[in-house]
Amino acid sequence: MPSIESSLVNLVQLLVPRARTDKHVNLELAEHCQEIIGSHLGRIREPDIKHIIDSIKRQSAQKPANHTTSLRLSNLLARLLSQPTLSRKHAILLFLYSLSSSPSNYPSLLPSMVAPLASPPPLRGSNTNDKVSTTLHSPSKGKTKAEILEDYRARTDKRHLPEQILLRDALYLLQGISGKFVRFSNSEDSCEDETQLYFVEDAKYIISQQTKSLIHHIAELGHLYSRVSRFVQSKEGQPNIGTIEQSLSHHLQTQLTEYYRMVAVLESHMAVSAGTPGETDDTGSEPNIRSQETGLTLRRLEVWIDEWRLRMRMMSVCVEGARNVHGGALVSLIHGYTDNGDPFIRNFTDQLLEEVSRPFFSMLQKWLFSGELQDPFSEFFVAVNPDLAHVEYLRPSSGENASLTADGGFGGLTSEDSGTDNAVTSGMRLWESKYQFKKAMLPRFVAEAFGKKIFSTGKSLNFIKYSCHDSDWVTTRNKLTSAGRSLKYSDIGGLERSIDTAYQIASRRLFEVFFDKFKLLDHFTALKNYLMLGHGDFADNLMEAIGPSLSRPANTLYRHNLTAILESSISSSNAQNDSLDVLRRLDARMLEYSHGEMGWDVFTLEYRIDAPIDTVITPDGMINYMKLFSHIWKMRRVETSLAKSWMRIAGGARTFLKLPELEYYWHQIRLTMAEMIHVIRQMQMYTHIEVIAVRWKNLLAFVNKGEGDLDSLIAAHKTYLDELVNKTLMINNKQGKEDFVLDRVRKSLQIILQFLEATDDLYNFSLAEAARKDQLHDEGRGIYSGLQSAHSPSNDIELKRIVARTREYATTFSEAVQTIAHALQSHTDSDCKDLAARLNFNRQYSQTNLKDKDQPQRQNI
Repeated sequence: MPSIESSLVNLVQLLVPRARTDKHVNLELAEHCQEIIGSHLGRIREPDIKHIIDSIKRQSAQKPANHTTSLRLSNLLARLLSQPTLSRKHAILLFLYSLSSSPSNYPSLLPSMVAPLASPPPLRGSNTNDKVSTTLHSPSKGKTKAEILEDYRARTDKRHLPEQILLRDALYLLQGISGKFVRFSNSEDSCEDETQLYFVEDAKYIISQQTKSLIHHIAELGHLYSRVSRFVQSKEGQPNIGTIEQSLSHHLQTQLTEYYRMVAVLESHMAVSAGTPGETDDTGSEPNIRSQETGLTLRRLEVWIDEWRLRMRMMSVCVEGARNVHGGALVSLIHGYTDNGDPFIRNFTDQLLEEVSRPFFSMLQKWLFSGELQDPFSEFFVAVNPDLAHVEYLRPSSGENASLTADGGFGGLTSEDSGTDNAVTSGMRLWESKYQFKKAMLPRFVAEAFGKKIFSTGKSLNFIKYSCHDSDWVTTRNKLTSAGRSLKYSDIGGLERSIDTAYQIASRRLFEVFFDKFKLLDHFTALKNYLMLGHGDFADNLMEAIGPSLSRPANTLYRHNLTAILESSISSSNAQNDSLDVLRRLDARMLEYSHGEMGWDVFTLEYRIDAPIDTVITPDGMINYMKLFSHIWKMRRVETSLAKSWMRIAGGARTFLKLPELEYYWHQIRLTMAEMIHVIRQMQMYTHIEVIAVRWKNLLAFVNKGEGDLDSLIAAHKTYLDELVNKTLMINNKQGKEDFVLDRVRKSLQIILQFLEATDDLYNFSLAEAARKDQLHDEGRGIYSGLQSAHSPSNDIELKRIVARTREYATTFSEAVQTIAHALQSHTDSDCKDLAARLNFNRQYSQTNLKDKDQPQRQNI
């Protein structure tokens, strides 16, 4: 069986190709392997307290002693093991056992504390085989592994690079500078984030892998420093850098200044450690061990820079994030790093945010308490529309000092005279479009709801100051200043309270301006009374006065005549008690008409609104008000015409007694008219009581509550007006059937007017026939009037034609109402379903009733 020495030689030759040809290398490597095998590398001795106690007891038993000595030893051992503060009990017992078992020569008591002298190396002239044999058979005893490895490197002329040289290079690396033996890669192909570290090879010295790993850890800080330093330097040369980025760069520069101070301290420590190894103490014989212990080493340098590594990592992360974001988004990015369980990272990020967010809070305070936007670099979450940045505000009207003058007619400025240029725009457009909310720029520590409050508060203050021209603006600003405080990141709770207080003050003042100064509620009331015919006496007077004019063709009407009639209707009704500002805004006008249209088709009332009232009552809203007026005006016209026709027929009832052959026709006409009156009055009651009155009550409740901002006021009025339009015009939400009911209602109103025309023709025929019979009666008594009294066959034909028209219109109307009732029953709105129930309360408009109703009419014809 081959020996272990020959087996090692064969293994070295197998693994190292050079050892096959170079015998000297083969023997050296085999010797080194033998040293490793004979060493204690990898062996871990577990402390066995029981074993050392047994050894102590056996040694004590070998010595002459009495029973008391054994008990005392056991007591002492038990007391030692029960001490919780002693962590190295095995080492203590081993030390005491070594003292008791060692001979009297004291230097050998602690062999592991004093390194034995190494045997002198063999002479170079000695036989190599003998050297290897001697080394393999008798390995060095008493040497540590480090000393054995050092001896091997000394024999191969490969020594460790002195730590002072590496320390100097390490300090260079901390400053982003390459050293003599350790360098940063300067490849042009690699980007900044792919910087590599490489070590310069030297023929005399080597660097261990552990040292390289340590230097890699140290060099990481230098790489991070270079990245942060490049960012700060790049921002210094940019002309349009934002204020938040400037604040970030300033804070980073402050941190780098402290970093420079730390590097300077490290250099001073390195100078001390570099000058002390050759010095001696006061005895002049031993080195100054205390100076060596306090000097700088790579391990101590690693400990020194550990905290700065965490700082620089956070700064590097912020630098990387700041490349693609700015303003409030940058503040949000940094705030995201505060959600960390590490107290150091959280505190550092809080300090960073405290400094970086100062420009943001400065802009926030200016906007929140003054309504001014000072954001030259678009960093705030409120942005101004560039198209409206320099728009001129309309001069507001209030009370008697309205901008509407009598020069433009009764209603003030006409549509032809009220042209606007590009520099003037409406208050609604200014409110909605001048300032925009940018959610991407809203920091994370400000909730979106508070962001909307901030946006609304500043916009309200700006609107009060510039659009409303509030003379009490100074008072409002003083209230905000006294309620506000210095805003900063460390006081988020105070920020939320300041936002709520400023929001309430600004909203309350804006409500006061609109309802006290500009009388917004009076305008709401005027729109309800005039465009929705809430003033009953005014509507009756206007219908009576303007009816004959509207019965003419539209191209024969003139606006000044309509305006004069409107003025007379106002002066003869309770409308004359309204404020002058309201009456001056009311105007009569004609819509665009085509050939053949009558005045009823193009007439409308108009209520003029100017800034800043048009912020709430918008031009689109005025179009909806005019739609409501057109529909309600048509129903009022039909209701008035039915009332007049009914009174006319009732007044001629005594005359119709002379014509018994027409009694049945007039009875049918009265039934049809009663049916029409029922339908039109149900629709009017539905419009005025169930729709307008209920929605008006809801609007008044919101106004009296006085809460919310201008946006909520605009939304409340828009909801009020939308519900009026949808319910009054009975618009269906089903696709394709939106105006189905409205078209049938308009058709039924037109049928009623046609029926009344046919009724007037029958009334005139009845009068003529009654006059003819009176003449015949007079002739029988001998009284001659000289008129032709003979009955003509053409009269019977005309009568049949008139009766056929009335019956046709009556049937068509019943069918139209039946269609309306059935459509309302399936309507999506509950109020419309209730209207259907009232229209068809007696099931009159069912199919069976309609057939039974038509049967006797056909028999009589």
